[in-house]
Amino acid sequence: MGFVSFIAELLRDPRAAIASWIAMGPLAAYGFVFLIVFIETGVVFFPFLPGDSLLFASGFFANGGGFDIVWLLGVVWAAAILGDQCNFMIGHFFGRRIIASGKVKAMTPERVEKTEAFLDKWGHLAIFLGRFFPFIRTFVPFLAGVGGMHWRNFVLFNVLGGITWSTLFTLLGYFFGGIPFVQRHFELLIVGIVLLSLVPTVVGLVRSRMGKGSRREGGHAA
Repeated sequence: MGFVSFIAELLRDPRAAIASWIAMGPLAAYGFVFLIVFIETGVVFFPFLPGDSLLFASGFFANGGGFDIVWLLGVVWAAAILGDQCNFMIGHFFGRRIIASGKVKAMTPERVEKTEAFLDKWGHLAIFLGRFFPFIRTFVPFLAGVGGMHWRNFVLFNVLGGITWSTLFTLLGYFFGGIPFVQRHFELLIVGIVLLSLVPTVVGLVRSRMGKGSRREGGHAA
């Protein structure tokens, strides 16, 4: 329950949550950022964690708010790369049993199908591109491990994708965080980032369901 409350507070008021981490000292502040990014990318049971918005908010605090931008980038790079690598290994060794168990409620058949189609379409590049889509970001390395993708190929795109994704959102917060409009409407901006990041996933699910409906109608017509 404590972890759920912790995440709920971060989602409700990220500025206050991160400020409280910084007040605890650098070790706690950087540690919490590392932990959340690592868990979102590295543990298939937690695809709902706020990775994009956390990076943006952390970058905001690196612009004179308590974080050092160099240290922060190092932390989020390490978390993103190690997280995906952990998820890949979990998928490789335990993936089929986890899927069969049905215990990962977020891993619905539709999401698994969408992620597998994403991997089939883009191949190794899916490891890089998947970073920018919530849920898919968590499921891609896991299913890549399940599917037996070669470890060396995975590592290359994992490093490139992890650094690009985490740098982009952190620097957006760093450079735009000092703008008065952003400071006044910070919470609304965070909500906007979350909603925008979910748009491709929602559109994909809708298109998938519409496609299934069309195929069923076509079968009935035949």
